[in-house]
Amino acid sequence: MKILICDDEAHNRLLMEKILSPYGRCDLMMNGKEALESFEMALMDGDPYDLVCLDIMMPEMDGQEALRKIRELERAQNIDESEEAAIFMVTALNTEEHVVQAFFRGGCTDYLAKPVTRDRVLEKMRQYNLIDT
Repeated sequence: MKILICDDEAHNRLLMEKILSPYGRCDLMMNGKEALESFEMALMDGDPYDLVCLDIMMPEMDGQEALRKIRELERAQNIDESEEAAIFMVTALNTEEHVVQAFFRGGCTDYLAKPVTRDRVLEKMRQYNLIDT
């Protein structure tokens, strides 16, 4: 599995990497612009990400904008919805407004509220058939 982790806080990136690295290769980015560029390069190289974890509040490009642009890239490449990357929005902003934006306007797969725990991340991965155990 190929995993993209994007958060402007280093400790959050490292925590997610520690949780997810047993399940695949993790690439770490600091903002939405870097995440979008990395996602696009992987897509063009024919080696797309299976899972993307995006923080909502980041400099340069926030997670909501990166999410929308990632989904636009997938549509432009005629990627079927069943083949899209799973995208988990990870944020401390667990408000109805942000949930609505992430799901209904951005097309995220699911939402993880901070503080993130290993059990919650793995539960979401099992829910979307990214891991078996």
